[in-house]
Amino acid sequence: MTAPVLELRDVVKTYALKGAFGRSAGEVRAVDGVSFAIQKGDVYGLAGESGSGKSTIARMIMGLTPPTSGDILIDGQSILGRQATLAHRQQVQMVFQNPGASLNPRRTVGQSIRVALDAHHYAGDRKARLAELLEMVQMPRHFADRYPHELSGGQKQRVAIARALAVEPRLLVLDEPTSALDVSVQARVIELLEGLIEQLGLTYLFISHDLSLMRNFAQDVGVLYLGKIVETDPVASVFADPRHDYTRLLLASVPVISAEEEALRPKIPLINGEIPTAEDLLALRTQAQTKEAQT
Repeated sequence: MTAPVLELRDVVKTYALKGAFGRSAGEVRAVDGVSFAIQKGDVYGLAGESGSGKSTIARMIMGLTPPTSGDILIDGQSILGRQATLAHRQQVQMVFQNPGASLNPRRTVGQSIRVALDAHHYAGDRKARLAELLEMVQMPRHFADRYPHELSGGQKQRVAIARALAVEPRLLVLDEPTSALDVSVQARVIELLEGLIEQLGLTYLFISHDLSLMRNFAQDVGVLYLGKIVETDPVASVFADPRHDYTRLLLASVPVISAEEEALRPKIPLINGEIPTAEDLLALRTQAQTKEAQT
């Protein structure tokens, strides 16, 4: 059986907390034993609110920060124990949440894409490759001479996708790629990404807080809560029969525009208060340990 394009095995990431005068105040687990795998050509949706650990997982996959323990494999080969090599970076590329912030305002569209080609020592005709990439993301060739401020939000994200595709990666990590866009533009970007899977044989890790975007896009969904995957199933199962309370809460928060969609939402009572953070859990554990020691 072919190895998954991406596999995480019991990945943990902890961060030390500093108290007064720089003293250690314990540690928090931003990612706590996360495991999942993505087969070639599939889309795996990773859903959760801000602070759940989604972006930390993305950074570890990209080699930008090392996990505390566990393993990350690309095509069955571990990427840990060394810095991310040029070959790894070529296989795995990332599309960020805010396309405006990810593009250099002083570079034209063409210059931004050529930077990626130069960084990976592309040996072919760069001008022809640039035109090909713009065509892939459905942008006219003359947009190569435009600057980011001359583009709409959707156009900027298309440029970011073209730049990520420049070195022919096998896996794209999509970190909230549509959250900064209008709903109508979101749909067109998702449609573009779907077409690229068929055209280029890509595999996606799609990270979002919006489960509704995953309904017709992802094959499987993992729901991340306080650094743990609390539910992972085929997307149809998650929507039809969510098993975890947090999944039901996310689904109940999805905006609806019709009575049919409203009927599909799980009916749960409203919950007062805020979702706890990893620091909140550490404080609770510390209190419990102190109380136990006193008794």
